[in-house]
Amino acid sequence: MNHLVSVIIPTYNHAHFLGRALQSLRDQTYPNWEAIVVDNYSQDETEEVIEEFGDDRIHLLKIHNHGVIAASRNRGIREAKGEWLAFLDSDDFWDSTKLDHCIAYLNRNCCDLVCHGERWRGDGRDREVFYGPESRASYESLLFEGNCISTSAVVVRRKQVEAVSGFCEESDIITAEDYDLWLRLTRNGVRVGFLPEILGEYTIHSDSQSHAVLRNMKAVMKVVQSHFAEVENLLLGYRLRKRRREAIVYYSGARGFQDAGQHGEAWPYFFRALFAWPFVPKFYVAMLVNVLGRRIV
Repeated sequence: MNHLVSVIIPTYNHAHFLGRALQSLRDQTYPNWEAIVVDNYSQDETEEVIEEFGDDRIHLLKIHNHGVIAASRNRGIREAKGEWLAFLDSDDFWDSTKLDHCIAYLNRNCCDLVCHGERWRGDGRDREVFYGPESRASYESLLFEGNCISTSAVVVRRKQVEAVSGFCEESDIITAEDYDLWLRLTRNGVRVGFLPEILGEYTIHSDSQSHAVLRNMKAVMKVVQSHFAEVENLLLGYRLRKRRREAIVYYSGARGFQDAGQHGEAWPYFFRALFAWPFVPKFYVAMLVNVLGRRIV
């Protein structure tokens, strides 16, 4: 079934990446797509890159998003005409069969959202990452076990995203707004599937700044605590599970420092994770690796 797919591409000063992303879209074996490039008034050659393609399926919008990428994605969603939405960050790109495989899967399995695997490359790392499985993509599992869905690997039914008002644009959940959306979608009954195929590439940028790690950890904590407040009286064993989830958030922050080579900065968050919930074996493994000053692969 040849449904239109609207591809939302937020960008800012990424002209040197954008051409690769758009070419990967042009190379799709599935032809019925439109691209909505939402530009945060870039100061580089973004417009020239788009004009060089000469493809009337590629549309350019300009907004001032004030550093909130969710605002760019929501603007693209409002302009979208497709039954399906896909999100492609301007520094990522897809394999040529991505849309073909995703739409076939969605039609075959009657799902509302599908997520495929990705290659992660950059900053000295090169690995294949698979998301899911389906048992981890319920609202309760996403809330208490963490995110298992990647934005640039998703194709989702537009009306379902519109039903939950799109991405949250609050500044204190920047970097975790996608996780919040998956939570709200699954709470609303969205059916999620996973393709065990590598169909895109996610670019890892070198960023060792402490504030970036802390910002993401705080954003995730804000998201989970906002959802905790809504389920406190509904779920069995809520308080213990809440403490375990908070421990995992602290652990993720510690791992962020560890991956950036900031082993000293990782220790306070490893200790917070242990204090909140000391019963997770991987906490101790990661701490041993931190003593050795290594990065976990």
